[in-house]
Amino acid sequence: MDYTLEKIKQYILDAVVTAFGKEVDRSKIEIEAPPSPEMGDLAVPCFYFTKVNRISPNQIAAELKDKIPAKGVIKKVENTGPYLNFYLSGRYLSSHVLKEIVKKEEQYGARKLSKDRKETIMLEYSQPNTHKEFHIGHLRNAVLGSALINLYRSQGYKVIAANYIGDIGSHVAKCLWALEKFHSGEEPAENKGKFLGQIYTEAVAKVEENPDYKKEADEVQQKLERNNKQWIALWKKTRQWSLDDFNRIYKLLGIKFDQFYYESEVEKPGKKIVGELLEKGIAEKSEGAVIINLEKYDLKNFLLLKSDGSSLYSTKDLALAQLKFKKYKLDRSYVLIDTRQDFYFQQLFKTLDVMGFAQKMDTILYEFVTLKDGAMSSRKGNVVIFDDFYKEILSRAEEETKKRHENWTEDKIKETAKQITLAAIKFSMLKSNNESIIVFDPQEALSFDGYSGPYLQYTVSRINSILKKEAAPSAKQVNFGKLNLQLEKELILALSRFPEIIGEASRESQPSYLAKYLFDLARLFSSYYQAVPVLNSESAIKQARLLLIMEIKQVLSNGLEILGIPTVEQM
Repeated sequence: MDYTLEKIKQYILDAVVTAFGKEVDRSKIEIEAPPSPEMGDLAVPCFYFTKVNRISPNQIAAELKDKIPAKGVIKKVENTGPYLNFYLSGRYLSSHVLKEIVKKEEQYGARKLSKDRKETIMLEYSQPNTHKEFHIGHLRNAVLGSALINLYRSQGYKVIAANYIGDIGSHVAKCLWALEKFHSGEEPAENKGKFLGQIYTEAVAKVEENPDYKKEADEVQQKLERNNKQWIALWKKTRQWSLDDFNRIYKLLGIKFDQFYYESEVEKPGKKIVGELLEKGIAEKSEGAVIINLEKYDLKNFLLLKSDGSSLYSTKDLALAQLKFKKYKLDRSYVLIDTRQDFYFQQLFKTLDVMGFAQKMDTILYEFVTLKDGAMSSRKGNVVIFDDFYKEILSRAEEETKKRHENWTEDKIKETAKQITLAAIKFSMLKSNNESIIVFDPQEALSFDGYSGPYLQYTVSRINSILKKEAAPSAKQVNFGKLNLQLEKELILALSRFPEIIGEASRESQPSYLAKYLFDLARLFSSYYQAVPVLNSESAIKQARLLLIMEIKQVLSNGLEILGIPTVEQM
């Protein structure tokens, strides 16, 4: 028997159904954690069984209690009203769960899909625009997408990590127009991406206040789409500034992509598709622009091409969908977007459907990152730039690390501070459910205590320091019967839940489930270590406890790896 919590629940479910003795819908039988340890380790409410046996759930629980044998992982069964309470054997549990983790190590929690269930999926995420700053809103998408990739792969899926970069469009034209008109010949030695973002913000302000400027910027976009040599040369040069910036940030964050797509490569194919839709009568002209009428689907009119012939996001997204499935044999493709783009993608997917494009595409939605005084906007210039955010936290981390380790070398302080900084910023973006708006608070993000990435790193580091004093034994040397405290059983049950948590986080596309689990496990370990002497215990007990904390470290490390958060040997 594979002693993860899922398998233990399956064992209990089998025992309950066998004892009941009648055909039931097993999916309707719940197994849950009781409100307190005194009421057992797991509980089965018997309300469902009353639909099969017309007697009270209390009576059913009382009868089933005596029919379920106390064997294997089940130590005893009691009933409290309509609930069956299962008390698990601590020795049996600890022996099997800890041996399972020892055996699988880094693979503990991972699954393999059967051949008939194997799927290849693509997740498109990050999607920054060139000629704008990479800010903390982009950070949430990038960090969330990377964690989702790791989650899906841990469950046996083949996943293509894709990035679709907006390297053309009206925002690029505005930036280049302002660069040439007001900053001709300027080229900063560094921070070129930030420089372009500032030019873009300036361009938006000037275009909004002067209609002639808007006309000039629009003309730049048309010239770019007609391959005007002068503007294309400037575009290529400045585009590379942004791409270099993005790649530097991705390398820093440890984020890798299997495939890059660019708006510039799908613009012409997109215009061709729009032309074909016009010919077929699927699309139509409206005041010179091209639209598709989606009114009967309650999705309004969807604009496919501007009246001056310039492309839109929609123009290019039609071609991108085809490009994705042409190269890869995908079972489905997901796009990670913030909720403000949801309606647009409903329109896009319905347009593809009307076109006869039958491949499976869907979105994964998350809420945006905002500031205390309102939503960020590159157009308005009120954004928290990633580099500024990162440097602020890095400076604080270096200060804290130097205080604690005055004898460390400068290089060691800087490297440790870098890992702590990555944990702080990544966890701050992953600990909230996708549906939660993150109100960015620098002080909270900089916290090294409580519900934070550095706290999890510190827990792993703390266990490292214990194991340096005395190494954990092999599982063969351990008397698992010595792990008989309630706190030890709670820890082992928590460890057994890890594969279930990863599976649920993957199915729901919610890395926050894993983040909370790791925090709860770290906090439980902290309570245990404060209450129980590990190194000062009698020899046989000490050996068992050392193995237990080593496997706690293994599970924490496995979970942090999925979230993309590095561990630190010493803090």
